[in-house]
Amino acid sequence: MKNPEDLTEAQAAQLGRIRRGRGGIWRAYEMKEQFRAILAGDLSRDETAVLLDRWCTRALRSRLAPFVKVAKTMRERRELIFNAVEHGISNGRVEGLNTKVRLLIRRAYGFHSADAALALVMLAAGPIELKLPHERPAGKAAA
Repeated sequence: MKNPEDLTEAQAAQLGRIRRGRGGIWRAYEMKEQFRAILAGDLSRDETAVLLDRWCTRALRSRLAPFVKVAKTMRERRELIFNAVEHGISNGRVEGLNTKVRLLIRRAYGFHSADAALALVMLAAGPIELKLPHERPAGKAAA
């Protein structure tokens, strides 16, 4: 799950052993890294389209069931993916906040009121301020 540049020496050695085996795990890792490069945000819409089409074709031929399923979904939502890459919009921050709030709500089980749970969320995660891309000053990268 780590990026290649963040691997420890032991993890890099294990990845080398997997690479030499050339099995399904290595193919899945290569495809994950290729997809990560496509979504990095440094490509034009046309370049992204070409690479995404190649990636989907390779995924469909890979015989790795999760990749086949993802490739089919990506082909259905192709334009949405291009919009996300072009505008640099991701729901990652919102999903992270959602996970944190769910954990806090689970910890708040047994509180006498919803206000106490909300206070716990605001204490740990607040103040919550998400800005949409059109609300950010021009020239700033997406945070």
